[in-house]
Amino acid sequence: MQVLSRQRGVSLIELRWGSDVSRVAMRRHVRGFTLVELMITMAVALVLIMIAVPSFRTMTLSNKLTTTVNDMVGAINLARVESVKRNANVQFCSNLAASNTTDPLGAACGTQTGAVIAMAGTVAQPVGTGTVDLVDPLQLSGNVKAIRFGGQGLGYAIGATGPYTGLVADICTSGMSSNNHRQINMTAGSIIVTTTTSGTCP
Repeated sequence: MQVLSRQRGVSLIELRWGSDVSRVAMRRHVRGFTLVELMITMAVALVLIMIAVPSFRTMTLSNKLTTTVNDMVGAINLARVESVKRNANVQFCSNLAASNTTDPLGAACGTQTGAVIAMAGTVAQPVGTGTVDLVDPLQLSGNVKAIRFGGQGLGYAIGATGPYTGLVADICTSGMSSNNHRQINMTAGSIIVTTTTSGTCP
């Protein structure tokens, strides 16, 4: 076989079978993208990325909100269980030192949002750490309510005589325009309900 001439995209090849000689034109296959195909592919990819990135950010923030709220609900439940197990006062801590009060249990809270502190005789000791996921872009809307659980496992606002009913915490983000608040509510000192709302996040 002998290549006789070369043109753009075509080769002439001489084939010999016995005494017969024939010239066959063979078109070479060109592989790859043309510039137009490449530009169209890049344009489609760019549109898909522009659609996907905001949705992915919203999903990520929503998951962070949910995880942080679940951590805080877990801390409230830990405080309740420890109070029954120890038959002693256990406090779910506020982010505000004034809300925690200055008695030994409240003073041990300091400003550790969501920490759990238990009384062991006359000494306050930590049982659970604060909510570590509460960082930018997440923030509190208002202050976390300090809840003190007695030996029966009922939560009271500090200084109150009846079990607490109301908002415990509102965690939000300004990175989302809707469903950007997660609220933790307590009913009758024991029932925890979380709700999702929309609104301005300070």
